[in-house]
Amino acid sequence: MARYIGPVCHLCRRCSEKLMLKGARCYTQKCAMERRKRPTGRRFRRRRVSDRGLQLVEKQKARYTYGMLEKQFHRFFIAAEHQSGVTGDNLVVLLERRLDNVVYRLGFADSRSQARQIVLHGHIVLSGRRTNIPSCMVKEGDTIGWREASTKNEYYKQVTEEIAGKAVPSWLSLDRQNLVGQVLSMPTPEDAGIKFEGQSIVEYYSR
Repeated sequence: MARYIGPVCHLCRRCSEKLMLKGARCYTQKCAMERRKRPTGRRFRRRRVSDRGLQLVEKQKARYTYGMLEKQFHRFFIAAEHQSGVTGDNLVVLLERRLDNVVYRLGFADSRSQARQIVLHGHIVLSGRRTNIPSCMVKEGDTIGWREASTKNEYYKQVTEEIAGKAVPSWLSLDRQNLVGQVLSMPTPEDAGIKFEGQSIVEYYSR
């Protein structure tokens, strides 16, 4: 499964915005955006960015935020385009419904990349069935919990101690004692709290 393995702090600097890709580290002074806000590259020069360039930045923000490569991200866009309604909003909803994102939203991981790893290692059970596919789409009524064998490892114990201080979006519910979440309804673009413009992404792919 292809994925980006380079330094993620460079991605935030490239977009000139904090994308919260490293979890708790992004809230500290160790965050690269706190120390070096200028984009990467030795020969960086300020220049006027075209409309096409601005659209590209918005698309890259979305891609970096959800940890996806271009080919996979474009497939999600095509799926959103084929649905009824506003394509940009449809795209956000599809991205939010990814299993790795839901694991992150429930507070089982500090970042989406960490959530992706948890799913890949087979620690998560979706509606009673073990799954290791991060891009698996959840639906209303699904439950997300931990595999019984995984409840004995140290990471699970750490999550149980830290979960009380984490907020859960309104479209999800969480049993904090048993660490079992449930999808109450489909997410909305407002629930996502996104840092990119869906319409700019539509315009980018429409050219």
